[in-house]
Amino acid sequence: MKRSGLVAVAAATVFVFSLRQDVGAAPPATANSAETYKQLNLFGEVFEKVRSEYVDEVADDTLVESAINGMLTSLDPHSNYLNTKNFNDMKVQTRGEFGGLGIEVSMENGLVKVVSPIDDTPAARAGLKPGDLITHLDGDAVQGMSLPEAVEKMRGPVNSEIKLTIRREGKEPFDVKLTRATIRIQSVRSHLEGDNIGYIRITTFNEQTDVGLNNAMKNLKQQAGNKLVGVVLDLRNNPGGLLDQAVAVADAFLDKGEIVSTRGRRTEDAQRYNARPGDIAAGLPMAVLINGGSASASEIVAGALQDHHRAILLGTKSFGKGSVQTIIPLAGHGAMRLTTARYYTPSGRSIQARGIDPDIVVEAAKIEKPSDKGDKIATATDLKKEDTGEPPELTSVDPTIMGTPADYQLARVVDMLRGIALFNGRVVN
Repeated sequence: MKRSGLVAVAAATVFVFSLRQDVGAAPPATANSAETYKQLNLFGEVFEKVRSEYVDEVADDTLVESAINGMLTSLDPHSNYLNTKNFNDMKVQTRGEFGGLGIEVSMENGLVKVVSPIDDTPAARAGLKPGDLITHLDGDAVQGMSLPEAVEKMRGPVNSEIKLTIRREGKEPFDVKLTRATIRIQSVRSHLEGDNIGYIRITTFNEQTDVGLNNAMKNLKQQAGNKLVGVVLDLRNNPGGLLDQAVAVADAFLDKGEIVSTRGRRTEDAQRYNARPGDIAAGLPMAVLINGGSASASEIVAGALQDHHRAILLGTKSFGKGSVQTIIPLAGHGAMRLTTARYYTPSGRSIQARGIDPDIVVEAAKIEKPSDKGDKIATATDLKKEDTGEPPELTSVDPTIMGTPADYQLARVVDMLRGIALFNGRVVN
C-alpha cells in the first residue's frame, strides 16, 4: 500500500502525514478493560445529560465530532478530527492549489502560530512572519478554537477580507487586513547567481516538487553552459509537505545511504528511506539555507544532506516539527489525523521540538545600497542593538527579498560557495 506524507496548509495549512486506508490489527487489550468500560459509560452519561439539559439543542453528530476532536487535540497540536469537508479540502491542498490566505500554521498555547507565509500570497505580501501568533480573527478570539476551526474561519470567498490580530515578539499587538485569494503554489523556483551558482528555492513539498526540481537543475546547467560551480537549495520559510517528495529531493542529491527513518510505538512499524545512486548536481559544492520557518519535510531534507556531509547548512535553527501524522479515513465520517511516529535523521537525531542547527549561523538582514551620504551596506552585525548587544530584530527573512540582491543570507552563502570553488580549483568568474 502506498504511503505518502504532508504538512498542513492553512490557507491556512497542516503538517507531514501518511495516508492510511486501514488501521490494521487492533492493539492488544489492556489488563484494565473493566475500568475502560466504566470510563466509556461515563462518556455516555455525560453525552445524554448534554443532549437533554444543555440550554440550547445541539445535534448529536456535532456533540460526537466535538468529543472526538477534543480527545485527539488533547494529545498534541497536530492530531485532530477532519469532517468530510475538511478531509476533502486537505486532499485538494496536496495537489498544490487551494483558496485562502497562503499561510502555514500550527497551534501553540491555544493560539494559531504562523509557521511560514507562502511566497506571492496575501499572507506574504502583508508581511506576516514565522513565529507570529494570531490571537483574533475578525475580532473573535482564537483561544478556544481548534486548529481546523481557525483554519476554516480564515478561508472564504476569493476577494473577501478578513482581519487578523497579530502578536509579535517585541511589539504591541496589531491588526492586519488580508484579502483572500486563490492560492496556486509553484513549489520550485530557480535562477543563476552570477553566471555559475545555481539557486533553487522550494516553497513547499507538493506533488509537483520532484519534477520541478529536476527541471530547474536541467535549466540551470543549460543557462550556465554546464559550468556551474555550486548549488544553493533554499528551504527558508518552507513548512513542509509530502513525505515522498522530501525523500525524492534528498535522494536527488545523494548517491547512497539513509535519508530518514520513522519510529513509532511498535518497533515493527519502523521505516527507513534510502537514497538510490545518482546525484543531479554531480557532486558540486552545495549549501542549504534554513530558518525558523523551515519545518517538517524541509527538516528531513536539511538533516539528511547535513548528516551525509553533502551540503553545508547556513541560516538559523529550523522549526522542530518532526512528528508523523497518519490520516486514517473513517468510512462515511471524514478522517482522523493521528500522530503515529517521529522522524529521525540518518545519524539518529530526533527533529521533534529540537529542529536542525545550521553549520554556520547567519541571522537574516537586508542589504541596502549605500546612499549619497556615505551609508554603508547593512549586515547582520550592523543591525545588532548597539546598547544591549541583542541580535537584530529581523530574525526571519522578509519573504519579499528572498532570492534577491537584498538577501543577506543568500549573499553570504554565494560568497561561501565561490570560495569553495576557488579553493577546489574551479573557474570562478
